[in-house]
Amino acid sequence: MDNDQIIKLFKLILKIRLIEEGIIKLYKEQEMRCPTHFSIGQEAVASGVCANLSLHDNVISAHRSHAHYLAKGGSLKEMIAELYGKSTGCASGKGGSMHLVDPTVNFLGCVPIVGSTIPIGVGAAFGDKIKGRENITTIFFGDGAVETGVFHESINFAALHSLPILFICENNNYSVNNTLSERQPKNRSIADLARGHGLNSYFEDGQDA
Repeated sequence: MDNDQIIKLFKLILKIRLIEEGIIKLYKEQEMRCPTHFSIGQEAVASGVCANLSLHDNVISAHRSHAHYLAKGGSLKEMIAELYGKSTGCASGKGGSMHLVDPTVNFLGCVPIVGSTIPIGVGAAFGDKIKGRENITTIFFGDGAVETGVFHESINFAALHSLPILFICENNNYSVNNTLSERQPKNRSIADLARGHGLNSYFEDGQDA
């Protein structure tokens, strides 16, 4: 990357961090009547991935979605309005933090149920392939989601039909309050789980955008 690209990426990472820190400060006022989950420390993943996507590429996220929404170009004004339950919010104030959506940038939405957005994203990619569209779908999820049956069913279906999907597992080593070491065997690699279904799989440093 040249210096301009590096600076642009850094500004996006910083923007996401400052917005979330601002939400944390305002949340205590009890005017935001929805649960919120933050991407503090994970901004580089969303920023680096979305910097390589086009406007026409789809993104779908889980309940920790602020960074993905903002990195894809989602409206900040509509996101904040959504957190306050206002009709001007991106989901008309009916969804809150875990139901962000912005179809103008092909951010298809997010759902708080762990693992549930994976098959939704696979369905979107399948539909695009049937219609002959030349775009990809990126699905963000956490390490806890790989423990669900629907994760394995979805990546098997994606591999079977050669769907244009980028699966991004943001492994922060926690699922709610339980560490990865308490839930999965020491010799298990999440990347290897995907390889077992025939996908190309890579392990990268989530701090290196």
